[in-house]
Amino acid sequence: MKKPVIAIDGYSSTGKSSISKIIADKLGLIHMDTGALYRGVTWFALQNCMNTEGVIDLKTLFSSLDQIHLEFKNNDGTLVLYLNNADISKEIRTNEVSDNVSLVAKQKEVRDYLLQSQRSIAEKGGVIMDGRDIGTVVLPDADYKFFLTASIDERTNRRFLELKGLGIEADKEQVKQNLIERDKIDSEREIAPLKQADDATVIDNSALTKEETIELILSYIQKI
Repeated sequence: MKKPVIAIDGYSSTGKSSISKIIADKLGLIHMDTGALYRGVTWFALQNCMNTEGVIDLKTLFSSLDQIHLEFKNNDGTLVLYLNNADISKEIRTNEVSDNVSLVAKQKEVRDYLLQSQRSIAEKGGVIMDGRDIGTVVLPDADYKFFLTASIDERTNRRFLELKGLGIEADKEQVKQNLIERDKIDSEREIAPLKQADDATVIDNSALTKEETIELILSYIQKI
């Protein structure tokens, strides 16, 4: 019996990736963090495609996409993102990447480049994919779709604690403003904006723990 395809979309710092990973483990699915892929492209751009003003040169990035090889490798049960065979799992979580990822992610050339690889992984079923346009664009025929949201203050606190846990210095107000700006860019971009799929189940986990959110999602998914 074919295992399901699950799409989880939502705002930054709603726990999409960590929640998807745990559900994947529980149901025996492959987990794909699409946001990490866009962060990987952004990290590449920051290292290789900067102009003299210290801003990402998008034309240089577009012409360099064929030089980018991103893959997830299993490291003791954790999927780690590699860029051209180098582990960049910590680098993609830096403030510099966070400040630039929405700009990169809204580019049609970048989205087209990553779209086919995302769909090919899901073709055989048995995958849970999280991002911002999974249920609407990448996997519109997913068996289950969820949209996660939470208050800006709760998301700010989660993001701040995540950065602290990674040993990355951060100012809480700056983190909040970054999230607000990313929400705006992601929701208003012309190509594949962040929005709830019409047939998605909306879950506001402002007052829910990660474990409670997971159990709620699992309650909607039929037994495999």
